[in-house]
Amino acid sequence: MFNIKEIASVTLILFSVIDVIGSLPVIIDLRQKVGKIESEQATIVSGVLMVSFLFVGERILKLFGVDVASFAVAGALIIFLIGLEMILGRTIFKPEEHASGGATHIVPIAFPLIAGAGTLTTIISLRAEYQIANIIVGIILNLLLIYAVLKSSGWLETRLGSGGLSVLRKIFGIILLAIAIKLFKTNLISGL
Repeated sequence: MFNIKEIASVTLILFSVIDVIGSLPVIIDLRQKVGKIESEQATIVSGVLMVSFLFVGERILKLFGVDVASFAVAGALIIFLIGLEMILGRTIFKPEEHASGGATHIVPIAFPLIAGAGTLTTIISLRAEYQIANIIVGIILNLLLIYAVLKSSGWLETRLGSGGLSVLRKIFGIILLAIAIKLFKTNLISGL
């Protein structure tokens, strides 16, 4: 049932698509804006989204009359806006407040940074090649890494310093814009 080679392949594929290390400047930027990131909440919601999409993703999209390409274009637009925020230093996503005063981080951390259109589309396509049990193990391994990065974002921020963080934010903002444009272009063409 479990295949180490399949688990390793799925884990590496998802790791490269999720790119939590590359999203670190976005995570730190959000942490600075709202004060605290709910690491557990963001990780759990991401995991639920990924596992749900593994089983019912395509059916959910079809239920709403949305194809995978359109879903990817919507995710690309959100990623584009996050990239603009990072480069221009302007706030587009306003933090939502709980009644208790804590901030929620479902958007944009859980979706689209972690369980974004690219990740969810990848999960749907992995299902055609790999056993479901191995995909689930790959998702869990990625969630553990994501949780570790989210939890240590404060520590990483102090190591980088404000100058290093500013440079990283601008560089990764440009990279996010490029990823968004690529996602948009690829999925817009495939949707035509």
